[in-house]
Amino acid sequence: MIDVNLIRENPDLVKENIRKKFQDHKLRLVDEIIEWDKELKNVRSSAETLRHRRNILSEEINKLKKEKKDASQILQEVKEIPENIKKIEETVYHLESRIRSNMMQIPNIINESVPIGRDGTENVESKRIGHFKFMDFETKNHVEIAEALGVVDFEASAKTTGNGFYYLQGDLALLNQALIRFAVDKMVSKGFQYVETPLMLNGAVIMNVTDLNDMTNQIFKIQDEDLYMIGTSEHSLIGRFINSVVPEERLPVRHTSYSMCFRKEIGSHGIDEKGLFRTHQFNKIEMIVLCKPEESMKFFEELKGITIEIFSELEIPIRVLEICSGDLGDLKHCQVDIEAWSPKKKEYYEVGSCSSLTDAQARRLNIKSSSKTGNRQYVHTLNNTACAMSRAMVAIIENYQNADGSITIPKALHPFMHGKKKIERIE
Repeated sequence: MIDVNLIRENPDLVKENIRKKFQDHKLRLVDEIIEWDKELKNVRSSAETLRHRRNILSEEINKLKKEKKDASQILQEVKEIPENIKKIEETVYHLESRIRSNMMQIPNIINESVPIGRDGTENVESKRIGHFKFMDFETKNHVEIAEALGVVDFEASAKTTGNGFYYLQGDLALLNQALIRFAVDKMVSKGFQYVETPLMLNGAVIMNVTDLNDMTNQIFKIQDEDLYMIGTSEHSLIGRFINSVVPEERLPVRHTSYSMCFRKEIGSHGIDEKGLFRTHQFNKIEMIVLCKPEESMKFFEELKGITIEIFSELEIPIRVLEICSGDLGDLKHCQVDIEAWSPKKKEYYEVGSCSSLTDAQARRLNIKSSSKTGNRQYVHTLNNTACAMSRAMVAIIENYQNADGSITIPKALHPFMHGKKKIERIE
């Protein structure tokens, strides 16, 4: 959520930003806010006028009583004032609610570096890292390989739970744990504090930590409870600071967490009927930063670099994709995705995402910092995927497949695999 003062002082900038995101249907929201904001100012002024009038009349009543004069007419006017103020306060509440509702729909101001484009087809590749492995045999996808090795069971999960879930077993389950431990160690070595979070959040947090599209298409709600399953530990890592003031000397806050994540995955992509790539439940190591506004782009580069380092050490070919304006979430100032190479599909696919939200998320959650002199300002928040285990496993299975159907384990994970260097068929 942007600062309402920006709409008051520079509505043209806000409208141009909306146009850059190809959301012209939201232009009216700006005009409505301006109109309601003026009305709100007048209504509040009326309330103050009534309160001032009540004070004057109270003094007149006291004066008349001392003079033993009739004050009944003035008393009647004073008696009506609280009811009039109450009506005005109700109007204030409704106007504030309308303004906030509109503000929640207006996108964050995008960074000047963000490519202008309508959708994901216009995202821009900025860098490629790593080399494709030469394979002189017919490559297979991760489902074919994992099922042939007997290390995954999609049929059982379809019967017990439904599409979008899976059973891992044997060395692939150990590989999942190896990735978790490898990524956690990497994050701790980078100075991030490891935190374990709740897997459910209440509505007050989840509605403000995500944008409206995610609320509809991604978040699972617990029936008859004001609780939602997290789609990423970023939600609970950031949500932890709701309605709080962080002393400036404690900034930056740099936290990382491993968690299971849960997503509906409703929309153009949908759920994979069989596979590890797009599922309802998966494991992920996430990182977040709360920082001073002037430091946010520095941390954006740092967070992005960590994911690149993780996949470089796993020796997975990747590219960095700059997300264009039309594909950028409304809370985001800028975003890059890290994508891994699929030797079977001969294309890249997302394995991580790094975003700066400036103060848009902090405004929703009311997270501020305070200086030693008492000055307060909203912090900037950033988030990044260190490693989504299921997608990393897809990348490893496909890029490290061998002609005999086995999977070579990346050297970086050897310390976590109990001496195993290959995943072979379970007999």
